[in-house]
Amino acid sequence: MAHETHQRHPFLDDLTSDAEMTGTALRRPVYGRENIKKLIETVATLYKSQTPIFLETVGSRSFLQYEAELTNGMPLTGVAVIERNAQGGVHRVSITMSPLGPVLSLSGQLGTLLGNDVGEDLFL
Repeated sequence: MAHETHQRHPFLDDLTSDAEMTGTALRRPVYGRENIKKLIETVATLYKSQTPIFLETVGSRSFLQYEAELTNGMPLTGVAVIERNAQGGVHRVSITMSPLGPVLSLSGQLGTLLGNDVGEDLFL
């Protein structure tokens, strides 16, 4: 899933039309397959690298822990929780990131790139 290898997050094709995404870099949830795809694909362009550390599925939830470096050189760690419904569609994604400095930097860059598309009030 590292940006430099252009790998795609495998769950994106399974997002339901009414999927919800929450995250540390967001002020409120994002709804809908296309909005979530656009957000995640844009985040990928702001990562210089992304390295999976842990991936495990328990029941209907997958947990992905990763380390990343932003294009501005700031290090970041994250945990994504991907929840599937009974039909196998991804209906909820939650991404927690730290430390705060890189999260604020990432959120600010996302606001500049996507504010007009998904709402300027979405980002920190």
